[in-house]
Amino acid sequence: MLHFQTHLHDEAGTAALGASLARALAPGLTIYLHGDLGAGKTALTRAMLHAAGHEGHVKSPTYTLAEPYTVQLGARRVDIVHFDLYRLASPEEFLDAGFREHFNENTICVIEWPEKAEGVLPAPDINVLLSISGDGRDIELQALTDQGSQCLDRLKFAPNL
Repeated sequence: MLHFQTHLHDEAGTAALGASLARALAPGLTIYLHGDLGAGKTALTRAMLHAAGHEGHVKSPTYTLAEPYTVQLGARRVDIVHFDLYRLASPEEFLDAGFREHFNENTICVIEWPEKAEGVLPAPDINVLLSISGDGRDIELQALTDQGSQCLDRLKFAPNL
């Protein structure tokens, strides 16, 4: 499977990668975001949503656990659900909230802190690993399925060096 690694020097680099990723998205993708607090998970998601056409505020779903957005990908309207499971008390809480219904061929699910719902969360198509490095961040995107590989194959990103 494909993977992509780079160093993002600043917030503008994170925004540029989010915009590039938005252009590579397809309905049905499940994307896990891994990284410590402050590593850039929400910033990457916010940039991706804005580049996909969402014009309003993108808030971190830390307390609501999930925020849905509708965007236009090509000629198709697509729902993107941004999950932040940091405050999830147990994997069963994810099931009790009915979140599994969002995971389908028409919706893109982006999940921060997926380990909080381990065992009940559908498997990812792409793992995104973010870590703080100096003034910037290191990022690695790992395709874990054919659909994830197709997405990364469409990704056109050249970091500012």
